Amino acid sequence: MDVALDSLKFIDLTTANVIFLFIVGFIGGLVSGFIGSGGAFVLTPGMMSLGVPGTVAVASNMCHKFPKALVGALKRFRYGQVDIKLGLVTAASAGVGVQVGIKLQNMILDAWGQAGSNLYVSVSFVAVLITVGGYVFYDAVKSSRSGAVKDKTPALALKLQKINLWPMIYFKTANVRISLWFTVPVGFATGMLAATIAVGGFIGVPGMIYVMGVGGLVASASELVIAFAMGLAGTVNWAMHGMVDIRLTLIILGGSLLGVQLGAIGTTLVREVMIKIVMGSIMLIVAVSRALAMPKYLAQLGLMDIDPSYVSIMDKTSFIIMCAALLLGAVIILGAMFKARRAMARQAAQEAYSQA
Repeated sequence: MDVALDSLKFIDLTTANVIFLFIVGFIGGLVSGFIGSGGAFVLTPGMMSLGVPGTVAVASNMCHKFPKALVGALKRFRYGQVDIKLGLVTAASAGVGVQVGIKLQNMILDAWGQAGSNLYVSVSFVAVLITVGGYVFYDAVKSSRSGAVKDKTPALALKLQKINLWPMIYFKTANVRISLWFTVPVGFATGMLAATIAVGGFIGVPGMIYVMGVGGLVASASELVIAFAMGLAGTVNWAMHGMVDIRLTLIILGGSLLGVQLGAIGTTLVREVMIKIVMGSIMLIVAVSRALAMPKYLAQLGLMDIDPSYVSIMDKTSFIIMCAALLLGAVIILGAMFKARRAMARQAAQEAYSQA
């Protein structure tokens, strides 16, 4: 490949870009540790908003994912939230999905170039974020209004758990017994999306919750095991295609490793429904951000005739909305942690007073 063309994959790192990427990494890690997703639905659009090509953003994200996921998984394992068996079983089919996803992304890149790849990433983001994020947010609001302290097992999961299709597997920490075949589509979809748009957690976590019947805390924690396995395998494959920008990887990883530990601590202080509220809220806002970026790629492909000034306005608006999503995620998580911590301190003070 020509050196000049190859260099177009990688952006110049100004001081402002480095600071922005570090903050994006921190909040992505915060969200990752809290909801179990790799945080790529924040990180990938964040990098693309700076002009990073979609494939490079996806590949660099996968590269930073596995060490961060390992840190988060170990942290939450100490809290007794990780079902290692669940994570490894689901990761097996996710690994197949990763390889299929990378091949699909490369086919699109070869056929329609970088603009086609960027459009594919953005369209996939919008479609999946709106579908999954909308349902998760609706379910969270419904659970919150009912005042339930612990989420009920979804109706679909209850039906699937009753189907005795060999081989049946029991996941001890999750306290779920289900056929292996019902874990396969969840894992495959997680891996395929992780490889094509660097996002697997917001499919994997809801999949474990609504298809398999795993509780929110265990699902979000166990997904970190899957993220580690997928990130390691995907990084090797993407690196062989020359798509990993190690500079971006190290910057976002630095921020992520700080955020993921704080997010993991937050899961011990809040109700499970809060995890869904955070996930749904950020997904829907990021979907709007990515939708505003799509006309630019359509124009580059000659599929839409649009004034460049309008493209510039939508680009800037997309970036602002992305920043708003990052800020909202941080505020919700840190606010919930502060509120829970204060309630615990107040309860401890009351208990001490009553015993005096």
